[in-house]
Amino acid sequence: MDLAGSCSGFQSDLDFCPDCGSVLPLPGTQDTVICTRCGFSINVLDFEGKVVKTSVLFHKLGTAMPVSMEEGPGFQGPVIDRRCSRCGHEGMAYYTRQMRSADEGQTVFYTCTNCKFQEKEDS
Repeated sequence: MDLAGSCSGFQSDLDFCPDCGSVLPLPGTQDTVICTRCGFSINVLDFEGKVVKTSVLFHKLGTAMPVSMEEGPGFQGPVIDRRCSRCGHEGMAYYTRQMRSADEGQTVFYTCTNCKFQEKEDS
């Protein structure tokens, strides 16, 4: 099947909708595959000969490494010159999240690198 001639915004394999770019569902018993997002349909015979492979990997029990407190989100950001309000140490790691609506500022979470005290600031 040649999708290049259509007025598509996407150039893709048969795994993706050529109109909206969404992942197409796997062919079933129907004659067509229909995109669940935009309604684009394609004949199921166009998928003939296409091989779909999936795999699942199981790890042995107990091999997963738990995340320690030092590796949590509070220690995955840069350290800035900010004084801890609990111990007075100069230096806090920070990260940001959009906790409120999109037209509001983001929330900044600070963690003291000395005593692990956490505080937040709505910017």
